[in-house]
Amino acid sequence: MTFAPSAPAAPPTAPAQPPPGRESAWAEGVAKLRAAATTEPGRLRIIGAVLAALVVLFGAVTAWQISGRAAAAEDVVSRSQPLSADAASIYRSLADADTASSSGFLAGGQESRAVRDRYLADIANASKLLVKAAANTEGSAQSQREIALLNEGLPRYTGLIEQARANNRQGLPLGGAYLRYANEQMSRQLLPAAQRLYEAETGRLYRDYDEADSWPLAALGAGLLAVGVLVWAQRRNYHRTNRVFNHGLVAATAASVVVLLWLAVGHTVARADLGTSRSDGQESLKVLNDARISSLQARANENLTLVSRGAVLAADKKSDKYDVEYAGNMAGLDSGLARAARLADDEAGSEPVQRAMSAVREWQERHRAARATDVRGDYEGALVQVIGGRGSTGASFDQVDAALQEALAHEQREFSSAARDGLGAFGGLTAGALVLAVLGAVASLLGIGRRLSEYR
Repeated sequence: MTFAPSAPAAPPTAPAQPPPGRESAWAEGVAKLRAAATTEPGRLRIIGAVLAALVVLFGAVTAWQISGRAAAAEDVVSRSQPLSADAASIYRSLADADTASSSGFLAGGQESRAVRDRYLADIANASKLLVKAAANTEGSAQSQREIALLNEGLPRYTGLIEQARANNRQGLPLGGAYLRYANEQMSRQLLPAAQRLYEAETGRLYRDYDEADSWPLAALGAGLLAVGVLVWAQRRNYHRTNRVFNHGLVAATAASVVVLLWLAVGHTVARADLGTSRSDGQESLKVLNDARISSLQARANENLTLVSRGAVLAADKKSDKYDVEYAGNMAGLDSGLARAARLADDEAGSEPVQRAMSAVREWQERHRAARATDVRGDYEGALVQVIGGRGSTGASFDQVDAALQEALAHEQREFSSAARDGLGAFGGLTAGALVLAVLGAVASLLGIGRRLSEYR
């Protein structure tokens, strides 16, 4: 039997090789950029894209930073400073109400309608401003707490004053106790709360100032970078083509330089005006508010010295508590007026302060005379010297208060004028930066495009 030869075994097949894997999109993009950069047209396209991106970035960063600073300046003018002023007015109204109530108490049945109306107007003004403050301080938990405390304590204070007034008109000595307790509520609860509210709102005002006048370093840096790269691109173009100017790149550089100068000059002017409003306006307002508050507290303590008639002693257990506090208030008033005189930068601001200082000296002389009369046991004579008409300490206090009110009104006008000038310096810069940046980017692309057309 014959057998057919077997077929040779097939050689083993090599395993199939997988197709080469694709690179990532980022790697492909880098490879394309690298390939494009090997030719002059490719390099020009890259330069054009970078120039346009830098100019747009400069405009966007400028618009972003300036819009934030303009918003802070707007808050200084129309929000935080008015709230600070309202908080100061709340304090003044409460202190003046306490002064008017003690003056009316001393007059007894002879209380004038003007004194009564002044007290009622102070309470109404404080209540109105508390409602306004509550509606505009939603972002401040501290301010809300102080407003709630004031809203709770003010009706209690007015109730005590009415009880003191009613007892006093009946000739009952209990009226003096009610008045002293009302004054204690005012000095230990209401006025400290009003002071904390004022400090909180003034702190927010200064934060707005700091934000508004801080330098836009990112925008300035982006502007310098954009202008520098544009100048480099034109220099490169000159060395490779011997053409002195590329109109598109020149236009883009001009637009960027305009935005950079506008940014630097506009912010410098705004910063200077806001600084003036702060140093010549707000600082003077703060000092004058403190001085006026000291005068109101001094007047209230002067009245209470006669109301208590030595029933309430100071810590040394010898001196009259209210007379000691009066002396401290007057010392604060003297130092406040001296500082206000130094801060006053024109005749219209310094003249009422000088007038107040003169009236304070007269007030102190009349107070010493009234105290001497009271110490001799002549209560009725001392009463005339304190709450009488012309020649009384009350007349001197009215002169001080009127002069301080005039000085405050002047400094408020100074603040408003300078702050609005600072806000105006930001005007148009945000929109102008965006428009010029877009024009600069387009111009840079057109300039590079003109150069690319030479290769077609």
